[in-house]
Amino acid sequence: MGEFRGVRLTWRPIPPSMLVKSFIISLILYFTVMKVSQAVALSPKLLEASADLGRRLARLRLARRIKQVDAALRAGLSRNTVYRLERGDPGLALGQVFRYLEAISPGSTLLDLLSESDPALTVLKSREQSRRVRDLTVSELDELNF
Repeated sequence: MGEFRGVRLTWRPIPPSMLVKSFIISLILYFTVMKVSQAVALSPKLLEASADLGRRLARLRLARRIKQVDAALRAGLSRNTVYRLERGDPGLALGQVFRYLEAISPGSTLLDLLSESDPALTVLKSREQSRRVRDLTVSELDELNF
């Protein structure tokens, strides 16, 4: 065919098995690099479940009075990842959810989070409940009357 730097070059057809192998390798590389948006891939019901999980994590953190930055440091996550966790981003790894839960409530399980059995949540819920105001008695009204 020709010569290049003293080496004789010949053309040979590529065997079909080699073409198939190279095609498969290129597909594998394409799909491992390609990012799929989980928000597009999930049904609305699952997106709502993911958002609910994020709200529960944020609520638990607030009930325990932990700053988001401190919780991120304890979990070994970036603040941006924690922000995405609390917003219910479905594209995050399950391990990150568990690490974050362990950071804000050591020893708690996902079942504890979903059942809201943490004592801090009970206290927060009682603080948030609106309290009924009773009517003033006649003597109390007289005291307030100028």
